[in-house]
Amino acid sequence: MNESMDFGELEKFFVDDIGLYRTANTIQLLLLRQTHDYTIFRTEETRELNVVTLPSSSTDPSPMIRVAMLASKQKAVESRHFLTLVRTAAGEENLDEEQKKCALKDALCQKCPRCVLFGAVSTERGRGRERWNIKHRVEYSTAYSLEPYDEISELMTFNAVYTVSQSTGQALGYTENISPLANFPTVITLNSVTKEEFVAFLKCVLSCKSYGAETRVKGDVVNHLLGVVGGYEEIITPLEFCLEATNEGFLENPVDRTFEIMKKFSEYAMFQDNVVIMRGDEITEKIKEIPLDRTLALSMYEKAKRFSDKLVEYDKRSQR
Repeated sequence: MNESMDFGELEKFFVDDIGLYRTANTIQLLLLRQTHDYTIFRTEETRELNVVTLPSSSTDPSPMIRVAMLASKQKAVESRHFLTLVRTAAGEENLDEEQKKCALKDALCQKCPRCVLFGAVSTERGRGRERWNIKHRVEYSTAYSLEPYDEISELMTFNAVYTVSQSTGQALGYTENISPLANFPTVITLNSVTKEEFVAFLKCVLSCKSYGAETRVKGDVVNHLLGVVGGYEEIITPLEFCLEATNEGFLENPVDRTFEIMKKFSEYAMFQDNVVIMRGDEITEKIKEIPLDRTLALSMYEKAKRFSDKLVEYDKRSQR
């Protein structure tokens, strides 16, 4: 295996193959999502922002209204991007027909890297027990803004241009946008992942740039990996991370501050002797060195197919 795919102490949390049963091996990615354009996270017609009242920080209990980036709005974008990346890297000519046609949300093949990592629910009827649901091994949670709602929200009007006169009439309406350089610390949790899945997933997250509605003209977001922590449990929640990050000085050196936060919360872990903490910048540089090439992608497809075959065999045995 490529020497650049050595992640030191984190190695013990990877699985060699995807099993029918999840292990306790848990890897958490601590991220900072930063808007680089006006952004509307909600794709529903109303377009309003989701807001929530929370403490100002872990040391200040006074209320603060924050913008919420719902987990579903994060997962939907990255799930599709992950599928595009691994399928492109593998080459469609190397995939079977079901894998080629795998698409969200009503045509999931249930035997590709996206399906076995993000989960898949069968939408087909009349096939008895030939289809099954696959439980996800990547977990998202709501991300909360570091900044107060009133500092990062902005109402923007929109109108239409008459083709002949190139003039505009009365404004058609308005949308509530998140302004550029708003910060959303969050945590993504991976369970029982292979090393290839870890690499491909991080490449997906760190290269994903468009979130929310109206991405043809807005919605640029840049993701920064601040830290990685492995263990037999979830060490920190996104809310805890946000409240710690709101304390003064976090944005001046977010990687160092995140490392301190992870060390603090590792002391609360039930399995402290199994906790491994790593800096986000070091992992990011290592991920950049590893190409998402055909060999890696096809290895992921092969392991996904083996997992699918295990499910078929398990289903046959259960019917005897």
